[in-house]
Amino acid sequence: MHRNLLPPIPILRANAENFSRVMELRRFLHSMIKRLIVVFGLLAAFIQPAFSETVALSVPENAHKSSYGDGWECNRSYRAVGSACIAVVVPQNAYPTHRSYGPGWECSHGFIEAEGASCAKVFVPEGGYLAPSGTRWNCLRGYRKIDDFCQKIVLPPDAYLTNSTHGPSWLCDRGFEAKGGACAVIEVPEHAFLNASAYGRQWKCERGYAVSGDHCTLIELPENAHLARTGNRWECNKNFQQKKGRCVLNN
Repeated sequence: MHRNLLPPIPILRANAENFSRVMELRRFLHSMIKRLIVVFGLLAAFIQPAFSETVALSVPENAHKSSYGDGWECNRSYRAVGSACIAVVVPQNAYPTHRSYGPGWECSHGFIEAEGASCAKVFVPEGGYLAPSGTRWNCLRGYRKIDDFCQKIVLPPDAYLTNSTHGPSWLCDRGFEAKGGACAVIEVPEHAFLNASAYGRQWKCERGYAVSGDHCTLIELPENAHLARTGNRWECNKNFQQKKGRCVLNN
């Protein structure tokens, strides 16, 4: 027995009516969307010029909108003064920095700012030279800065320059000592040698000799004694103690 595969006629009619309603609703929605697009387009056309005009009016002359944020910044060669951009006046012997801060210019090498409005040449006295910074000067070797000048150092015989800016400008060679602006020979007594240290006596006695005034005398060792580590005095051997210039046995 064959089954009837077709649905009843009333059901088919109901489905056809629903489909027709759905299609009609879709056409209505599509039409509304198109109208809304047209309305928003017209609104944008009116709002954009007004917005652009507002932005343009907020940016002063010789300026442009900042690349970040909502502010503005002056064009090159202009700097902000309050809410305006004024031209940077670069004085002679200067160059523009194109920075938004400061005066907008800096003095060229060898010149220095004067009263914030001009650039004056750096004065270099005789015996001096322009420093690498280009804004100051230094004295040459053999000269010393005294106030605003370079004074030539008078170097006596048997002396050498120190290159010091605060201490002595010269020192005597080894074997000499400074006396009255000159270098005098250091008198080294017999059995002595020059002291390499910058402190104390300028000469030292050889090992086995001791200082006695301005000369060196031979050290005479008492019995049970030996020269100390310095070599310029004596001390008692172990189990002995010094007493009246002799070394006596400990009791």
